[in-house]
Amino acid sequence: MEPSGNLPNAEYRRFESMLEYEAVIDSLIPLTQTVIRVFDKTLSRAYNSPQRHAALSRFLLASRTNRLTIVLHETETLERNCPRLLLLLQQFSHSVCIRQTLRMASQVYDPFVIFDASHYVHRFHYDHMRAAQGTHDVLGAQQLLDRFEEILEASVPAVSANVSGL
Repeated sequence: MEPSGNLPNAEYRRFESMLEYEAVIDSLIPLTQTVIRVFDKTLSRAYNSPQRHAALSRFLLASRTNRLTIVLHETETLERNCPRLLLLLQQFSHSVCIRQTLRMASQVYDPFVIFDASHYVHRFHYDHMRAAQGTHDVLGAQQLLDRFEEILEASVPAVSANVSGL
């Protein structure tokens, strides 16, 4: 990793593999202390893996104030592709929120996940695999936090804790 220029321990690196993207997410979940923010077109099947389900469960059980907020362009496939995530929504309805973007935000095309306010993984387009990881990168994370807040404001609740079919 090369230094990003903000904090002495800040690191930034690029990569081009979906497997690595998912592995980075899995490696950063256990490091998260308070909040995970996810923005994507739709969630990958990795959100239904037993390992990710267990990691997110541990994260949510660690503190009643921990939060998982997910904003998606498309939520229609969640029930079919991510039933474990929906179980987390039911079990931790006070801590997990899944929202869908409104039309005005539908043109945002670069998925990202922010862990607390210092680690992140960022794909540059949901149709391509070019991505970057920032660790201890408060400046890079803040830019994504600002974008996430804008996207969150242009979204509505999409999935409730009382999902049918489970």
